[in-house]
Amino acid sequence: MQYQNLFTRVQAVGPTHEGVELGPQNSARDIKPFLVHLFGRLGNAQVGPFYLGTLGLISLVTGTLSINIMGFYMLASVGWDPIEFIRQLPWLALEPPSPKYGLHFPPMNEGGWWMFASGLLLVSVLSWWLRTYRRARQLGMGTHIAWAFAAAIWLFLVLGLFRPILMGSWSEGVPYGIFPHLDWTAAFSLRYGNLFYNPFHALSIVFLYGSTLLFAMHGATILAVTRYGGDREIDQIIDRGTASERAALFWRWTMGWNATMESIHRWAWWFAVLCPLAGGIGILLTGTVVDNWYLWAVKHGVAPSYPAVLGTVIDPATLQGVKP
Repeated sequence: MQYQNLFTRVQAVGPTHEGVELGPQNSARDIKPFLVHLFGRLGNAQVGPFYLGTLGLISLVTGTLSINIMGFYMLASVGWDPIEFIRQLPWLALEPPSPKYGLHFPPMNEGGWWMFASGLLLVSVLSWWLRTYRRARQLGMGTHIAWAFAAAIWLFLVLGLFRPILMGSWSEGVPYGIFPHLDWTAAFSLRYGNLFYNPFHALSIVFLYGSTLLFAMHGATILAVTRYGGDREIDQIIDRGTASERAALFWRWTMGWNATMESIHRWAWWFAVLCPLAGGIGILLTGTVVDNWYLWAVKHGVAPSYPAVLGTVIDPATLQGVKP
């Protein structure tokens, strides 16, 4: 059997499978399994069954409510005109409260809806995390997926909860919207002296690009040896003379060293997880510990100071009459 395509060319079609038995404290699975040929060209053709459960229901309801609050607020901002809503959608936003409210709950039309939507979104995300953890336990799996998801949640919490509390104002939160979100990111970097000098931001980018490289290398290698059964990785770990050994030889011949069928997944998992973990630390330190990352970099010999022609650079925070 030859596998020369990026897509799966051969599909195993047969009776659908309901999955392993679950314990007595679990609700029934939903959706009777069925096959979709198009899905089978990209992965497994079977759709369902799907386990929702109490936590899944809470997550879907709160997440849907949160997104609807964002959407209807944006729709109201254009006078409830659906045409203008579609036309201006990339620029529309649900903004956080004004700095004057600090950590108090503001009026609904002055940031209250942002807080309400954020609270519902937080419940949705945390419920889905707990659901992911419990499903893995029920199936006898490791909890690697849940902890990888938790790394992304850490960055989410830093941006919308932990850092605003430490800064003493919900106005430090991120607006909901496409371009407003990007504008906030650019303004955040400018406000604190260029985030590129933040070492944790740099580490986060290393792990981000490293993740893409590792996943591309691994995916390309397995696709290259699927003709020898390389897609059956667990079997291939203890096999010799076929796909696994050819893949190892290729990397030893070209790179001088190779990962194993198991260790490549640990490398990729750690690189991916460390991206939001490092990024979250960098964001959390910004404004709370370091007010200007460029001046911090100059002080520690990371970046050169401005040319003398521009005069002496003074940290605005040190000027008299400036309120912290």
